[in-house]
Amino acid sequence: MSGSLVGRDRILGPTLWEAPASVRPCDRTTQQRMHGPCYRAPMSAIKQFQVTFDCAEPARLAGFWCEVLGYVVPPIPSGFATWEDYHRSLPPEDQVIYFACSDPSGVGPRLLFQRVPEGKVVKNRLHLDVRAGIGLVGEERLATLEAECARLIALGAVHVRTMRADGENESCIVMQDIEGNEFCLD
Repeated sequence: MSGSLVGRDRILGPTLWEAPASVRPCDRTTQQRMHGPCYRAPMSAIKQFQVTFDCAEPARLAGFWCEVLGYVVPPIPSGFATWEDYHRSLPPEDQVIYFACSDPSGVGPRLLFQRVPEGKVVKNRLHLDVRAGIGLVGEERLATLEAECARLIALGAVHVRTMRADGENESCIVMQDIEGNEFCLD
């Protein structure tokens, strides 16, 4: 069945995804409290995830994000002095197809950068918020974000715009990484 679901199973108009028959809707009170559809599906056992970036230069972009987030690259393969030496040892078609980095504390998600042939053409549908101003408000927050912005510009990032506090939201700074992917200093 495709299109709109009706009655108790209605999912906010036309849908491309339908819940499997084994998944039943929650009661109406729960659904209203949750502000949308609610299903009693088994909880996923997946607790870790990786964020993947399509890019032109995986090793370079991974290096940038390591500097931004304090992440580290995996150990260099044995027999090589540097990652560059390892990459140069590969056939040209295999050189730096992907590159990963991870949070040394193991808390943050692994980041994977994979080479793709096409360039970025539109705004990201997903972006990272780099939480540089947690717990800070007003001018102290803005000064902290601006200092971090200056550090990232020195790494090759681009300042897009500063969004100042407006009484409802605190300040944040929209930036682009070295390949034009948007992210926010928040």
